[in-house]
Amino acid sequence: MLGPRVWSSVRQGLSRGLSRNVGGRASGEGRKVDYGKLEENLQKLGAFPFKGFVIQGSNGEFPFLTSSERLEVVSRVRQAMPKDKLLVAGSGCESTQATVEMTVSMAQVGADVAMVLAPCYYRGRMSSAALIHHYTKVADLSPIPVVLYNVPANTGLDLPVDTVVTLSQHPNIIGIKDSGGDVTRIGLMIHKTRRQDFQVLAGSAGFLLASYAVGAVGGVCALANVLGAQVCQLERLCLTGQWEDAQKLQLRLIEPNTAVTRRFGIPGLKKAMDWLGYYGGPCRAPLQELSPEEEEELRLDFTNNGWL
Repeated sequence: MLGPRVWSSVRQGLSRGLSRNVGGRASGEGRKVDYGKLEENLQKLGAFPFKGFVIQGSNGEFPFLTSSERLEVVSRVRQAMPKDKLLVAGSGCESTQATVEMTVSMAQVGADVAMVLAPCYYRGRMSSAALIHHYTKVADLSPIPVVLYNVPANTGLDLPVDTVVTLSQHPNIIGIKDSGGDVTRIGLMIHKTRRQDFQVLAGSAGFLLASYAVGAVGGVCALANVLGAQVCQLERLCLTGQWEDAQKLQLRLIEPNTAVTRRFGIPGLKKAMDWLGYYGGPCRAPLQELSPEEEEELRLDFTNNGWL
């Protein structure tokens, strides 16, 4: 089982992060994943002290990839990334059987950890009992550790805290990435799982400082795809107790973070990557590129905070 320090760097953005690159290169009708550009991004991001990369988180456009593409992307990333870094792969599907099969396949192509999104199409029937049954079955059959993934903005449901606490007792469920932004909830999960070997990770750079303050051990942040050095610096300031400097930096990251997540989403993140020396590229349909007006608003969110 992976210990707390393992996670303190996964935060990097990984999730949304690399993963978005992942989806990023596959775009538009008939477009294929651009593995060459993906490898270039990996080489550049490998210069930062990330503990690993999350592939096919929310910004990886994984709902628009075929099953074979999802596996091929993870396989290519495993081959291209440094051997000493973790590869966390999003393996969530709507059914329990499909999630088990995808998780096993992700492990076979090189994933170290599976990050499992909650099934949500029939969200009205996703009771605590249903979610516990789903995640327990996946964890029972997964050959690699499992991280829960809570992203209510996309799924329309919040994993109940009591459900998370119950699942934290499973020996193969080692943590949760929570992207909801409710720091009270994050603190409560940390408090209630403190006797378990269970890691709570902030799901966005916008509340990374607050999450560290209540005991989170890391984060998975989309913003790290474009401002990786700054997100790492924020983590270092928090871990060394330099809270005043951490606060100043956190405040400068809130607007750009919101811009590449909730405000403009994947098209915004891709455009920011193109500006900051990475390859973002076009989106895969039906996602559309930013309008000129949106692009200017995105640019202002970065320039007004000194990042462009």
